[in-house]
Amino acid sequence: MTSTWTPSSWRNAEAKHQPSWPDQAGLDQALKQLGDMPPLVFAGEARSLTESLGSVADGDAFLLQAGDCAESFDSSADSIRDKLRVILQMAIVLTYSGGIPVVKVGRIAGQFAKPRSSPTETQGNTELPSFLGQIVNDVGFTEAERRPDPQRLLTAYHRAASTLNLLRAFTRGGYADLSQVSIWNREFVASSPAGERYMQMADEIDRALTFMSAVGVNSQTTPALHEVDFYTSHEALLLSYEEALTRQDSLTGRWYDCSAHMLWIGERTRQLDGAHVKFLQGVGNPLGCKIGPTATPEDVLALCEALNPDRVPGRLTLISRMGAEKVQTGLPPLLAAVRDSGHPVVWACDPMHGNTYTAEGGHKTRHFDKVLEEIGGFFAAHRQEETWAGGIHVELTGDSVTECVGGGDGLDEDALDQAYETMCDPRLNGRQSTDLAFRVADILRDQA
Repeated sequence: MTSTWTPSSWRNAEAKHQPSWPDQAGLDQALKQLGDMPPLVFAGEARSLTESLGSVADGDAFLLQAGDCAESFDSSADSIRDKLRVILQMAIVLTYSGGIPVVKVGRIAGQFAKPRSSPTETQGNTELPSFLGQIVNDVGFTEAERRPDPQRLLTAYHRAASTLNLLRAFTRGGYADLSQVSIWNREFVASSPAGERYMQMADEIDRALTFMSAVGVNSQTTPALHEVDFYTSHEALLLSYEEALTRQDSLTGRWYDCSAHMLWIGERTRQLDGAHVKFLQGVGNPLGCKIGPTATPEDVLALCEALNPDRVPGRLTLISRMGAEKVQTGLPPLLAAVRDSGHPVVWACDPMHGNTYTAEGGHKTRHFDKVLEEIGGFFAAHRQEETWAGGIHVELTGDSVTECVGGGDGLDEDALDQAYETMCDPRLNGRQSTDLAFRVADILRDQA
């Protein structure tokens, strides 16, 4: 950060993928109201996440960042709980089978905005603005639904607040207790091919907890057995919203974006002279940046210097999204350049966005095998360059959807119509997510 930076400094740069709000007065009023709202998260929590991610950068932990492609304002408490449960299941699998601590960060409580490749969408003879996430407009295809509405910014804030309250209750109130591991294995997961392996692991954990309790180590004496640290994140796309929720920390005097613990910059908005880099370089939160196949070593090093000039471990996570066919050739030069520069970054793999295709029936989908192939290539690239493969970044849901093909159940394209519910990109369901966690844990154990 520089002494001249302010939360509005980004307005002097080009801001891509911002909505065209038709009601400027309504937008100004909504942003003023947001500016008066309490913070959703606190600076101290963001600093704690930076410390935990520092352990990942050092090769002593692993990052699991997961959640919805685009959150819905209509998500029920059960849906939020089930999404959390899947992430906790994956973390337990990675910790127990992979043998390493896992930092848990959700794409949740704020992932309401989405960049789109085109500003408009055509259905039949009708052309309307693209769906940009429920923080801007609605997924329905009418003129009224696609009209950007600044009141949705306030709805997003309140939905994020209620989701955070629920997450804190679950992660601190006993739902995350290790004794619940076997209970988390709901029927639709238990009946999956990975379910038997999960239940075997859960039984082993139960026996270990019984022994530990017998020697005086239990949830009462050891809080880590009863609760977990769980952090939130989203793409910091709508800069006016992020600016309105940026606060100056009373302890350190630094600015923090209090809409989430961690914010990331997308592949479409990572321009060095762009408004998104300008904004996020001034906040104290841990940051992420998506890195696609067109990125050069010079690009990545410049982003490291812009976003983490003080070289703070855990401050910056680089999230590669190369595609299964490109990762083993495109990633190693970037790893080598960052390694040789001495920047202490976390390297994570987004195996979803580079492997999306359209099925014959018209649904966007991803094949589980391609997702796993990119993760395998990600680990192979790190072995080649002797760097630490620090995490995965995946889109998933706790609901029993049929959006991605493959996995242990062998879901095929003909089944996509059964429960295709995403508002934007296809997500792994609970069975596929648990299956993926075991596959990654096997690779991770070999790496360690």
